Amino acid sequence: MTDALFVTLQVILAAIAVYQFTFSLFGLHKKKKKAQFAPQKSFAVLVAAHNEEEVVGALMENLKQLNYPQELYDVFVICDNCTDGTARIVREHGMNACVRTNTNLRGKGYAIEWMLKELWAMPRQYDAVVMFDADNLAHTEFLTEMNNDLCSGARVIQGYIDTKNPEDSWITAAYGVSYWYINRLWQLSRHNLNMANFLGGTGMCFETNLLKEMGWGATSLVEDLEFTMRSASKGVYPKFNYDAKVFDEKPLTFKASSRQRLRWMQGHFTVARRYFFPLLWQSIKERSLTKFDLALYGANVYIVLLTFLMTAVMWVDNSMFGGPHIANIYGKLPLWLSYFAVGANILTFVLAMALEKVKFKKVYLYLLVFPVYLISWYPITFYAFFTQNNKQWSHTKHTRVVRLEEVQSKQVS
Repeated sequence: MTDALFVTLQVILAAIAVYQFTFSLFGLHKKKKKAQFAPQKSFAVLVAAHNEEEVVGALMENLKQLNYPQELYDVFVICDNCTDGTARIVREHGMNACVRTNTNLRGKGYAIEWMLKELWAMPRQYDAVVMFDADNLAHTEFLTEMNNDLCSGARVIQGYIDTKNPEDSWITAAYGVSYWYINRLWQLSRHNLNMANFLGGTGMCFETNLLKEMGWGATSLVEDLEFTMRSASKGVYPKFNYDAKVFDEKPLTFKASSRQRLRWMQGHFTVARRYFFPLLWQSIKERSLTKFDLALYGANVYIVLLTFLMTAVMWVDNSMFGGPHIANIYGKLPLWLSYFAVGANILTFVLAMALEKVKFKKVYLYLLVFPVYLISWYPITFYAFFTQNNKQWSHTKHTRVVRLEEVQSKQVS
């Protein structure tokens, strides 16, 4: 019975790995031609902030420099339960500081939901809503790219999330490598196949009418994934804009990174419980590969957990009980195939860096410890499974003040 279960699960996991690898190949090519439109869409740019006085000023300066008519966008910073000078700094830059105080409903999802209600009550209404985090920097053409996609019929758009500080530490480098891979070999591949993309928490754009129809309703620890699943279940698929870049600050230490990733995994378990089976059932009824692909993405947290548990069980069986006593299909495969599978997995990250023409020299050196970052996802996910009912928002402190010119100069040096 145990052998049958393990073999079945191993076959399923192997099939999923082949499936994901095959899809990544469609991200090798980047289409060059795309429709261009004159600026016509108006934007409410929302910035979620909690005690971000150290970095919010740089973003305010950055948003003034966007290559888009200033009369077509306004910036609203959600000063959510702030106890520092975030609101003051925002006002000094001539932007709108929207102060929210609610110690019971804490977190980015609740803050956005509150801000949208405030926005709908304002005299001026906008065509779309763009969302950033306070530590971000936006490419000067960001709103131009969002305008192009909205005019082309897109209703939910995810920009390219890049890393503004990949050389600060081995952890920030690991984030950078992961996001270059995600953008090129996951997001772009789905975009090229005209399938759904997933939202990444910042650099997002939503058609106003859609938000009014659906409501925000995403208040879990991973509001981005939750909204992705909600919109997909209604047949509205997020699109990816490769050229709309937003630069995000990544945690400097392993401890801060673990805390952030634990929150992500706790939220992923919540969203997977709510949406995996309904979306999977829809994909079967509608024969929709797009919905199946999103359902599988939503279940990734369980895939990671299952892989960890099975690996741990087989290791204990071999090292402590003189095994193997449990069937293992990988042990029956040629040795070269195992090396090929491991090598291909690592090389996809290096390939993504090559395709993205990454110029950061220190990041290539940090690749030596990148496997540590990858492996650390397993115990984090395991712990998240037993703490998934936690609803406490864990704030990631941001202190890295970088200007857009500095980021871009390092990318081309």
